[in-house]
Formats: sequence, structure tokens, C-alpha cells
Amino acid sequence: MDYFERLESETLKLYEIANEARSKGFDVQLETEIPLAKDLAERVEGLVGPKGIAKRIKELEKDMSREEVAFEIAAEIASQESNETGAKLEAEKQAFADQGLRTALAILTEGVVAAPLEGISDVKIKQNFDGTKYIGVYFAGPIRSAGGTAAALAVLLGDKIRQAIGIDEFKPIEDEIERYVEEVELYESEVTNLQYSPTPEEVRLAARSIPVEVSGEPTDQVEVSHRDLPRVETNNIRGGALLAMVEGVIQKSKKILKYAHTLKLDSWEFLAEYAKGVGSSKEEEGSQSDSEEIVEEIAEE
Repeated sequence: MDYFERLESETLKLYEIANEARSKGFDVQLETEIPLAKDLAERVEGLVGPKGIAKRIKELEKDMSREEVAFEIAAEIASQESNETGAKLEAEKQAFADQGLRTALAILTEGVVAAPLEGISDVKIKQNFDGTKYIGVYFAGPIRSAGGTAAALAVLLGDKIRQAIGIDEFKPIEDEIERYVEEVELYESEVTNLQYSPTPEEVRLAARSIPVEVSGEPTDQVEVSHRDLPRVETNNIRGGALLAMVEGVIQKSKKILKYAHTLKLDSWEFLAEYAKGVGSSKEEEGSQSDSEEIVEEIAEE
């Protein structure tokens, strides 16, 4: 018997034994919770879903890079048709956007870290003050496990989803921009150092220009003076949002701009304004594929 066939056969036998034991009712679950997955596509479906997505991932993998597959999957899931109307339609559109981003991020991170489940706390369709709609991506602390590149790509995925469903860019007001500046300063002085310490102007450029809202859960009991902003649900520091913006978009600006060009996302030209040296030497060398660098970052984290 072929080595890999024997591995699969013996694993299935162990699952049968485990399921038989679970069926006796001595454990909380009556079946083994961890699903078997033969490849990346099945691992992604088992981790975040949706059901049946593995087949579509395998189809796209024949002609696309992993990054292109992830962005195409995000767009397809987010833009699928709904039979609902009114408030239910809005809720379902938001659920599709959330699902699309998580599935795409799982593809990028090969389904081996908690980021797609725990690093993204929510994806919302929100409203600008001029009445237009935009995407808000809410990050939590575990996004750090994905590494800076994947965290930045999660923001870029939000923009891909925004375009796929045909809504406007995030239009921040001055208080919201200055809120980010204050949060970065407080995070580094009161919590811990970031991998890259941006200047206030670098933070303002990102906060003003990123076409989706980078937000998140309160991660630290440190409050800001830019308080009670109507579109920001907490007065505490949003650590996950800072990781995605600073260690992601700003620190990896060169690479993210390259992705934006490849994927024909035209709202990211502002990244060219960041000074040389913001990215790591690994980016400048260009000796690895993008997928390899994402996986390597995960291993380092």
C-alpha cells in the first residue's frame, strides 16, 4: 500500500474509534470536532467555510496564484445574490462580506493560524456622514499571529469586497484621523512597542487614505481623549486595528502597493508617499514568493 494511502487509512480508523467513544455520551460532543482535510482548499472550508467552497478554490488554483485566488473568492462570496429584502437584505449582505474576508484570509494564511476566526472580530457595512455606505473591518489582537503582510492584506481584501458590492470608500472626519494618531502614541507609551514606530504624519496619511475603516475591539484598558466618536464604539485603545494599520499597511507599504497594482485596486497610490525603508529588507530582496513570505511571517510570529 502507498505510504500516504496507509496514513489516510490508519487515520480514518482512529477517527472511527474516537467517534465510537464519543457516541457513548461521556464527552460534551458526540462526534470528533476536528474535520479531516487533504489539502488547503478542504482545510479552509473546514476552518471558516462556507460549505462547498473547497471545490471553487481548487478550480481557481489551476490558473491563479494563491493571492489572486483569495481575492477572487472574497469578491465572489461578498457579491452573491440574496433573496431577502429590507433589513434582512442588509444583514445578509454584511454576513456575506464577513464570510468573504474570513475565507480569503484563511486561504492566505493556509488555514494554520487563528487570525481568520479570532483576528477579525467583525466586518460591517456602515454609513458615511454624506449618506454613502462603506466597509468597516474590525480587528482583534490575534491578528498578530498572521504577520504584518497578511494583516495588511486583510485591509486590502476589505477594499476588494467594497468594490465587488459597489459601495463607497470610508470618509473619515478629522477627529477620527486624530484618534488614530493618539492611539498609536498611547499604545507605544502605555502598552508595548510596535515593530515600526510611525510618525504622526504617516499615521494621518494612512487614516485619511485607506478606503475602508480599520477599526477593532478595545484590547487595553487605556482610554483616549478623542472620545465618544459616533462611528467608533469604544473609548479604549483598539490594539488589533493599530497592528493592522501600522505593522501591516504602513510597515508593508511597498508590498501592499504591489498587490494593489496586480489586483487593479486603484485607491492605494498613496502608499507610494511613504519613505523608502518602511518595508523590511526581506521585501526589498524579492527572493521569495509572496506566499512563502506570508507563511514565513506566520512561523516567526
